[in-house]
Amino acid sequence: MFKVAVLPGDGIGIEIVPEAIKVLKAIGVKYGHTFEFTEGLIGGAALDAVGVPLPEETLKLCNNSDAILLGAIGGPKWDNIPVHLRPEAGALLPLRKALGLYANLRPAMLYNALIDASTLKREVIEGIDIMVIRELTGGLYFGEKKREKTPTGQAAIDTLLYTTEEIERIARLGFEIAGKRKKVLHSVDKANVLESSRLWRETVTGLAKEYPEVEIIHMYVDNCAMQLVRWPRQFDVIVTENMFGDILTDQASMLTGSIGMLPSASLGGKVGLYEPSHGSAPDIAGQKKANPLATILSAAMMLRYSFNLNNEAKVIEDAVVRVLDLGFRTPDIMEAGGKPVNTEEMGDKVAEQI
Repeated sequence: MFKVAVLPGDGIGIEIVPEAIKVLKAIGVKYGHTFEFTEGLIGGAALDAVGVPLPEETLKLCNNSDAILLGAIGGPKWDNIPVHLRPEAGALLPLRKALGLYANLRPAMLYNALIDASTLKREVIEGIDIMVIRELTGGLYFGEKKREKTPTGQAAIDTLLYTTEEIERIARLGFEIAGKRKKVLHSVDKANVLESSRLWRETVTGLAKEYPEVEIIHMYVDNCAMQLVRWPRQFDVIVTENMFGDILTDQASMLTGSIGMLPSASLGGKVGLYEPSHGSAPDIAGQKKANPLATILSAAMMLRYSFNLNNEAKVIEDAVVRVLDLGFRTPDIMEAGGKPVNTEEMGDKVAEQI
């Protein structure tokens, strides 16, 4: 039996997470696995209910589970409250830190059925299959933040801090994953400007000697952003720091047609966390328009990385391919001739294929 902490969160989170659970239950029936799902509060929903975005009960639930399935958190409703209480800063970042989740894996793979849903030309994006590995517990997001008074107003200070150890562990994961794929690793930094990036590049270069079978390519982040649009097929595995990874993964998602297709896994500690890469999308919340496929594919990553159920993970991924090949589309990936379905119906279609 696998214990899964379920954190729907805010906005469309409460709509997409049940569809992933539906698919996991179908896997359980087919292969004789038992999943125990226990729900917890996080983000704005937790703030409204108990006054804090990450309750102790939720953290305890996560620590006592085998994996975590997260929906999405945040929204305009909580934008103007103190920073430490906002869903993103007060829940997601502390949760990653508390669980030691230093590595975020975000695959961006283009499905043949969605090639025309992308805004880029077919000949540019056809065949892309990129894995972005983002360092998740260091850098600007976790550095000291403060404001100081100046003669004319204020100065805001964010500290960008990385240690050799933090860089080594994420880079090592990058080399290991690249070694199992096409043996090419792009390390993305801004070493021409930032001291932290110069340490990043020096550390990655030194570590490369342990992985002679992997070709290491260093690239500045601004060039990487340009190259992702110009010639995305040159990339297989990208490893980068926290803020760069946050930005580049959203950009990479649009190569696939919609951020609603991009799953993620956050690893490093005893318990892995799995979530779609998109946000809470409050503008469409409650309308059954949300695409649940990123969450469903995140559940497949859970089976693969936390439970070592590689076959079952592939069954989910293949089911998604078949549903797309049959033409079923939520609004974000709709195209001429597509068969419109809502959030629940898309989950039903994947479960039926399983």
